[in-house]
Amino acid sequence: MRWRLPSLEGRSVSSAFEDTSATRLGRAIAPLAAAHPGKSGVYPLLDAHDAFAARILLARAADRSLDIQYYIWNADLTGNLLFEAIHAAADRGVRVRLLLDDNNTWGLDATLAALDSHPNIEVRLFNPVLQRRHRLLGYLSDPRRLNRRMHNKSFTADNQATIIGGRNIGDEYFGAHDGALFADLDVFAVGPVVREVSDDFDRYWASASAYPADRILDPAHRDDLDSIAARASLIERDPRARIYVDAVRQSDFVTRLLENDLALSWASVRMVSDDPAKALGRASRRSLLAAKLQQILEQPMRELSLVSGYFVPTKAGVRLFTDMARRGVRITILTNALEATDVGIVHAGYVRRRRALLRAGITLYETRRQARGPVSDKRAAAHRGSKAMLRKSASTLHAKTFSVDRERVFIGSFNFDPRSVNINTEIGFVIHDPALADQVQRAFEDEIPHSAYQVCLSAEGRLYWLERDGDHVVRHDTEPRTSLLRRSLIWCASWLPIEGLL
Repeated sequence: MRWRLPSLEGRSVSSAFEDTSATRLGRAIAPLAAAHPGKSGVYPLLDAHDAFAARILLARAADRSLDIQYYIWNADLTGNLLFEAIHAAADRGVRVRLLLDDNNTWGLDATLAALDSHPNIEVRLFNPVLQRRHRLLGYLSDPRRLNRRMHNKSFTADNQATIIGGRNIGDEYFGAHDGALFADLDVFAVGPVVREVSDDFDRYWASASAYPADRILDPAHRDDLDSIAARASLIERDPRARIYVDAVRQSDFVTRLLENDLALSWASVRMVSDDPAKALGRASRRSLLAAKLQQILEQPMRELSLVSGYFVPTKAGVRLFTDMARRGVRITILTNALEATDVGIVHAGYVRRRRALLRAGITLYETRRQARGPVSDKRAAAHRGSKAMLRKSASTLHAKTFSVDRERVFIGSFNFDPRSVNINTEIGFVIHDPALADQVQRAFEDEIPHSAYQVCLSAEGRLYWLERDGDHVVRHDTEPRTSLLRRSLIWCASWLPIEGLL
């Protein structure tokens, strides 16, 4: 049983390949980028199945490298299919670097050790837990370090194309879970911003918190690598996985990209991220994503529309939003209702701030557990429209985005909560694209009022919730579709001195 982190001395050194213009992706993207100098091409991945297919197809299109960074990677249908996709890429000679936060790798040790044993795959664990079988003991032995996590999410092929956003790797994020579907948002990007993502991956890969898997995990057994392919083959024949196998088979996402037929929006895109030293408590305030975003948030002149599944504004955040509202900025916020949230303790950090936000004139919506119904085939085909931007069915909201003045939009991993601000590391894009920003704004105007509760404040200072169904409006005087016990527990938790940890 290990009690001390291993030395990083002698750790391999690598970086993103500089010249990948001769790859299939490079040859396809070069003329597009040349026609839009200084801009990056972006394509929102709104549909969960498309988001899964895009990652599989990007792995298949890679010729030289895959650099992959995630907070959660589950050993479920989609997780195992993606493991096999990167395994197959490595078999073709593609260099794979896989960086996973170690907080959620329970049950994956054998798989990760097997992947790491491949000559073309290197796995690193960020901020690892040393007691693999007794993780709680590991957390208790080093709580200050292990409370800090890498929440970043990126999937980059050949230093030419990348996917950034809110989705982790797992069935619930791609819509295959029997329970919650985390209504989410990613963006596919090509052009100059991809080099920024690759450079950022390199600094996380080389950071003092990224440990080679072979220094943490037990060695792989001889047949473990073959079992990854065998497991994926069985999953492909599982009826539950058919929707994913079909999504990959039917998707022409990469084909359209390679044939210069993908409807990319070309815009000025800036990547923002935290210094990985944040995971050790050593980053300066200026190097943090929150400080960079604050510069953007303080600039709205007319409108700010914000989506955060886990929204804990804190006293400072309420003051920031209130000051903006006093300047005449129209602010609308969407987060999870208590009935929809999957992390009740985070909701406790939000509920104590609702009245102050409403008194400042801010509009609050809380997503319902059940939307009006699934998206129709016709609407799914036109998924770039505003009504699909945040549409869901039986879902928990997980997206993290905001639109400013219908001019620029943020998409990434950053939640508006103290954990994202001060504890975890995060990444995202600030996209100066009026069309995309307008989609987010129009979703708030056209769709969200009919698929979420609007939280209101009575003249007596009491909260109530409006639920719209067409022209019919239902008023709820307590948190809708929740029990007295749950509401009481959340109310008690809201007064605990834990807001800074949420």
